[in-house]
Amino acid sequence: MPKKFYVTTPIYYVNDVPHIGHAYTTIAADVLARYHRLLGDEVLFMTGSDEHGQKVEQAAKKRGIPPQEHADELVLGFQALWKQLNISNDDFIRTTEERHKEAVTAILNQLWEKGEIYADTYSGWYCTPDERFWTEKEIVDGKCPDCHRPVEALSERNYFFKMGQYRDRLRKHILDHKDFIQPDSRRNEVLGFLEKDLNDLCISRPKHRLEWGIPLPFDQEYVTYVWLDALVNYISGAGYIQDTARFKIFWPSDVHLVGKDILTTHAVYWMTTLMALNLPLPKTLFAHGWWTLDGQKMSKSLGNVIKPSEVVETYGVDAFRYFLLRQVPFGNDGDFSKEALSNRVNSDLANDIGNLLSRTLTMLERYSEGCTPEKIQGDRQEDQDLQNMAEALFEKVDQHLNHLQFEKALVEIWQVISQANRYIEKGAPWLLAKDPAKKGRLQTVLFYTSEAIRIISRLIAPFMPEASKAMGKQLGLSEESADTTLKEACRWGNLPPGLPVSKGKVLFPRIQPEKKEPNQAQAFKSKKSAVPPPIKDLITIDDFAKLDLRVGVIRSAEKIEGAKKLLLLQVDIGSEKRQVVAGIATQYAPDELIGKEAILIANLQPATIMGIESQGMLLAAGGKKVLGLATFSEVIPPGSTVR
Repeated sequence: MPKKFYVTTPIYYVNDVPHIGHAYTTIAADVLARYHRLLGDEVLFMTGSDEHGQKVEQAAKKRGIPPQEHADELVLGFQALWKQLNISNDDFIRTTEERHKEAVTAILNQLWEKGEIYADTYSGWYCTPDERFWTEKEIVDGKCPDCHRPVEALSERNYFFKMGQYRDRLRKHILDHKDFIQPDSRRNEVLGFLEKDLNDLCISRPKHRLEWGIPLPFDQEYVTYVWLDALVNYISGAGYIQDTARFKIFWPSDVHLVGKDILTTHAVYWMTTLMALNLPLPKTLFAHGWWTLDGQKMSKSLGNVIKPSEVVETYGVDAFRYFLLRQVPFGNDGDFSKEALSNRVNSDLANDIGNLLSRTLTMLERYSEGCTPEKIQGDRQEDQDLQNMAEALFEKVDQHLNHLQFEKALVEIWQVISQANRYIEKGAPWLLAKDPAKKGRLQTVLFYTSEAIRIISRLIAPFMPEASKAMGKQLGLSEESADTTLKEACRWGNLPPGLPVSKGKVLFPRIQPEKKEPNQAQAFKSKKSAVPPPIKDLITIDDFAKLDLRVGVIRSAEKIEGAKKLLLLQVDIGSEKRQVVAGIATQYAPDELIGKEAILIANLQPATIMGIESQGMLLAAGGKKVLGLATFSEVIPPGSTVR
């Protein structure tokens, strides 16, 4: 019988367009949902939209349209983005749906009949943006302790949930269940909050102040406080009241994913509500960090809000998904920059996994008649090392994802990718192919490399589903049967022989660094000096044949002390690495060159420059001033001949 797995995101407030924080939470949930489906689990992945409350009502009034019409328009932006980001949610709950309203009404009636709700007059401080009351002790300098905006004094009759009586019970549950609130810093934050007395929760708003909400069933002059209304989505979407069979399967949820700014409402308001309803609590509530942009907090006023749709259009959806989950440990704050994203794409994606796939497919086309090789048991240490790492990969990824350690899971996968690239360089199949006596060894190298790629392609599927499909298709693999679990698919030796491979488009194209536009004076000067030099004396084809031009990948680059124009490079040409002194420092910073392909004159007599031996020369455009390295639009295996 399959296990169940229920993962949720917060439902997102429709007062504005979706931003990178919304994307981050939802992508993380999608990875977990996809992973558990691949394990063979029965999965429910829930996301949705929070459509009631004062901010929605105010935004609609400002536009001169009904709140429902406003919500209907803005929710389309979230749904469109989830489609663009390849989000595989099983359901999308809206708080304006009848199934949700019915659940909220039923819960309010239950709590009212049990004596968990009472009416009282409240005098205190109210934060309109957060739609939340604060006591005199809680406000800071007349401002909301959460959003730091001014609060206003209010005195009105409202309805309250007896939340305070559950403080000790909630603290005990947190202490008894170490994984209940994660990471540990958030767990400690909630425990610190519960050290003080816990006030009862105001769960209503009078209609004379707010009309847009679900009416209280026991007093139609009031609507439900948005934070009680919204939190109910986790059970209304799972079938509470309307689909009891579904609810019985999936509740309690396995993982609630939230941003750290809404930790208290989930860890305290929601958990005490569930206690009052005698419902089991979720297994894990995980509150992740925020994203900044180039070290600055994102805000509309600063004009530095990242729009996920624009990033995806430029860099690709899988690159964006990979970057968000690889860049920082899940739970920590992260900083987004185009430079950091470009570096990840060029280094991890284009150079590591993209190059591994491309060079392997090229070798299969050349040395294996364009088909996957026969299964062969290698007898060398490097064979066993690669096999051991690939065989152990599933268990390592599984362990990390069970603890929501996305970054660590990706690091484990990339260690196998790096090992496979090193294995190719050591095995040097391009040299083995020249000796008929080494055909067996050549086929062994091809099998081990192809099998490692097959396993890697399966394990990146939750993170980068499109890249996973492309890798499988190019390697001739069909999609795994629904009866085959990921664990079974990752067993070593499952690569079918004789499958025709098909080298497709580049998996992850390199991102070229943005060049600063020259000013008018520079542009004019450039045009004046743009007359090309005259063609040199003709040479014969025999003269040209003396040059051994090879594709090289720059693995490291550093400045040479005392030389403004020179950089010291380590260039990988497949069979070896060459040390090259190149006069390109005026055009390239060292970091820009890592992973870049170039053309190396491999049989040039070594020369000593600035006391450093240079073992070859890179081809570049320009005369006295270098304009750019000669490179390729496609990923080419290092060591390939250029002709």
